[in-house]
Amino acid sequence: MSSYVIREIKPEDNEQVKKVVQSVLVEMGVPKVGTAYEDASLNNMHAEYSEPGKAYFVVDDNGKIIGGAGIAPLANFEGSICELQKMYFLPEVRGKGVGAEMMKKCLDYAKEQGFEKCYIETMPYMNQARKLYLRSGFKQLDSPLGNTGHYNCSVWMIRDL
Repeated sequence: MSSYVIREIKPEDNEQVKKVVQSVLVEMGVPKVGTAYEDASLNNMHAEYSEPGKAYFVVDDNGKIIGGAGIAPLANFEGSICELQKMYFLPEVRGKGVGAEMMKKCLDYAKEQGFEKCYIETMPYMNQARKLYLRSGFKQLDSPLGNTGHYNCSVWMIRDL
């Protein structure tokens, strides 16, 4: 992998980000319904994450988007909990420490926004992702928080900020 930067999403990144998210979900065998695959926000991620308290960061490798992750207030939940959203990386970047770097960027942003906890939903067979979340201080929950609409995601985790 050549040099990359982690930066906030730009309007011209929208199509590449959508392809990254959907291709990783297909690769992992994730259902296309009840998951991020069908989120309408994928069509304009820049606009979706331009609201207060939201940010989406991309991994830009000389103009090619190879990963990304976002922070937003947890949907349908009262309180100061944010959600780590749409954290996906192409195979070429996995296992190289970029996920941990992205996690730090997102959690630092969440703290700056005044969130007290960070929540995430994932799939039980996304083992590498779950290992990263555990290493980053997330603990498993017995049931979901809020209502993200991702009813096929059956692993829920949270950590203090």
